[in-house]
Amino acid sequence: MIYFQSLTKTELVELLKPLSRIKARPEQTEEELDLKATKKARYRAQQIFHWVYQRFVTDWDQMSDLSKDLRGWLKENVEVFRLSERQSRQALDGTHKFLWDLSDSKTIESVIIPAALQEKEEDFATEDPESPTYRGRPVQETVTSPKWTRLTACISSQVGCAMACKFCLTGIQGLDRHLQVHEIVTQVHELRRIAPITNIVFMGMGEPLHNFENVVKACEILLDQDGLNFSKRKITISTSGLVPAIEELGKRVDVSLAISLNGTTDEQRSAIMPVNKKWNIEALLGACRRYPLGSHRRITFEYVMLKDLNDSIEDAARLTKLIRGIPSKINLIPFNEHSGSDFKRPSDETVRQFQKYLMDRKITATVRISRGQDILAACGQLRSIFGTARGTERHRDWGGVNQPSTLNTVS
Repeated sequence: MIYFQSLTKTELVELLKPLSRIKARPEQTEEELDLKATKKARYRAQQIFHWVYQRFVTDWDQMSDLSKDLRGWLKENVEVFRLSERQSRQALDGTHKFLWDLSDSKTIESVIIPAALQEKEEDFATEDPESPTYRGRPVQETVTSPKWTRLTACISSQVGCAMACKFCLTGIQGLDRHLQVHEIVTQVHELRRIAPITNIVFMGMGEPLHNFENVVKACEILLDQDGLNFSKRKITISTSGLVPAIEELGKRVDVSLAISLNGTTDEQRSAIMPVNKKWNIEALLGACRRYPLGSHRRITFEYVMLKDLNDSIEDAARLTKLIRGIPSKINLIPFNEHSGSDFKRPSDETVRQFQKYLMDRKITATVRISRGQDILAACGQLRSIFGTARGTERHRDWGGVNQPSTLNTVS
């Protein structure tokens, strides 16, 4: 049995071609027959993509414009994969985190992050997660609220992660396995049943470029105009710095690139990101300079700010020199604290001064508003639970309480 979400449209066409052959007339050549079969298979593949990805139909018998024979063949050979939602939680700021069960009893997390125009950081600063109000206001609207102008799906590419970045909760557990193409695509497909997702970021569990082939193929499916139909500007792959994979990515698929830099010297970066020992800052930035960027597009450098480690003005000065000549922007991420971590979040004043130094030098520098901190849904806080990956026994914020989603979904 083949999972539908593992197939690009081109692969589906090849599967359907033998079913699309017509009986040959004496005057027809093999080339003509093959061309007709290909054309028919393309049309059928387009129909099927529309049914599954745009109409959310998973029962082959309900696809009324497909022939009975084709529907029968699909039922015997192709399965529309579904993820099983074990639990979900909504944060006070409207962020919604989902825990999915995989077929081998592993678990992964993905998050819907809502955003509206004119947001301010103080609107989302967590105080007392146990309080029924949030900074004196009721809990924010769900992700289905019409107030949100952008809904970003933060999706996972692995169960756990092998990169072992010291500040990241996912890295504590190590790597269990790569996610398959259908498991990656279906995260987005399931989230779109719940809310009209506008953006995708590969910033959940795992290092996307460590699972290179599956992530690239998943992106091809996500970009397909007959499928989930995302713009290349709306999909971002974030990497800790696998240089050969960065160089290959630019040749294979046109998506946005984000680099987790997080340090301004090799000594500093290697201490918190072991990947730097293999591909240092010079090699990483060299790959960034060679990365093909379209018109008006930039690389995002993510910079997790850790108190008294990489948050000084001297670091800001070195960062300015490092990115010189690269079309880029800096996304400053004050560390999201979690249990078991040795790192602390810098003060708001330190973050502001760091940002000001960059902006005074004409560098676009934003401070990420950390979302979903009260449910461990913020950057660096996602991981598997219930013993499905190493180290998870230290972090059980779900608490074993079944909290199914109450959001309206597409049936």
